[in-house]
Amino acid sequence: MRIAIVGTGYVGLVTGTCFAETGNKVVCVDIDQSKVEKLNSGQITIYEPGLEKLFLRNIKEERLRFTTTLASVVEDVEMIFLALPTPSGADGAADLKYVLGVADELGKLIKDYKVIVNKSTVPVGTADKVRAAIAKNYSGEFDVVSNPEFLREGVAVEDFMKPDRVVIGTTSEGAKKLMSELYAPYVRQGNPIICMDERSSELTKYAANSFLAMKISFMNEIAQLCEKMGADVDMVRRGIGSDERIGKRFLFSGIGYGGSCFPKDVQALIQSATEYSYDFKILKAVEQVNAKQKVHLVEKIKSFYHGNLQGKHFALWGLAFKPNTDDIREAPALSMVKALLQAGATITAYDPEAMSNAQQELGNTINYAQSHYQALEGADALLIATEWSEFRTPDFDRINQLLPSKVIFDGRNLFEVVKLQQLGYQYISIGRPQ
Repeated sequence: MRIAIVGTGYVGLVTGTCFAETGNKVVCVDIDQSKVEKLNSGQITIYEPGLEKLFLRNIKEERLRFTTTLASVVEDVEMIFLALPTPSGADGAADLKYVLGVADELGKLIKDYKVIVNKSTVPVGTADKVRAAIAKNYSGEFDVVSNPEFLREGVAVEDFMKPDRVVIGTTSEGAKKLMSELYAPYVRQGNPIICMDERSSELTKYAANSFLAMKISFMNEIAQLCEKMGADVDMVRRGIGSDERIGKRFLFSGIGYGGSCFPKDVQALIQSATEYSYDFKILKAVEQVNAKQKVHLVEKIKSFYHGNLQGKHFALWGLAFKPNTDDIREAPALSMVKALLQAGATITAYDPEAMSNAQQELGNTINYAQSHYQALEGADALLIATEWSEFRTPDFDRINQLLPSKVIFDGRNLFEVVKLQQLGYQYISIGRPQ
């Protein structure tokens, strides 16, 4: 098929590349001229494991290209995917100005039947708004489809190529047929294509992300309770996760969730519910718990040092909100850094991929190391904020030489408590006996 993707952010670039990988002709549109030039020259603009190989192959085979001009591609494509930002407004609601702005432009450009697909995460009713924006300037036939993405940063390529499910929101049989044909190569193992109305599809994405955020906050509440009761959150996690009704995933306690999706989508669903006169109490609690959890380790640090962090220097491992990404949006590490700096501490940080993004956010308020071992030099303690694989089995003999105080505050529970105690460390983690 011939496909246009409007927007070359995380979702747009992954979507366009993966559609091209199965033989479709894909052109991606973005208003950023310098970004388009980089992409056309083979320079990928995001970090995502496995994406660059597919990206370069499909550019070489001329199935994937990039342009700044929407008008130049509309006539030649059958389907137009909107992968545009929907940032949170001041009230938490999703801002649709980019989505509706492109929809308005499409209404002026379309000359024959097209399928317009919302890939962006959008509130219930957005498909109707997109349809109305197009219809202002175009009276011919077209369909608007809701097709939410369920990509996890760090494994997005695998998620796209082998999805758990594909959700298609449309009441049009023609659009349903085209979308099903497009996704057929990705569900050969039998995973479902679930067709529903547009509003149900839009709500599905918000409901999925909000439920996962709720699981994380619930386990962080359990971790807090474990610390007070003398229980072990890892044992509790294993005990409840073995119940197939609950499942094993998203049950790890830590220092809260971040990223571009969970915080924004929880806020947006709360606000959407408010617009329909519904008070979504449980999601408000999820937000409150997460905000508190982001600085929970800082409170442990302050307690350890009797409330005085003046002159203390910490090594920080991890800046990204999760491993295998350079994304620092809403990252718990940033909340920790700001709280520690305010308390008078200094920090040297290391992250395998996110340091350049972090430096744009934090500037020179902290130091940046070239390796996780270098970050330990001169530190009073080690803090762990992101569970990168290379942090899981470090050389403790080397750490001993660089960190004579032998104090570790672990926000991701990477190590076994008993092992660290045997090695002579004061090891403070989340929801586990110290």
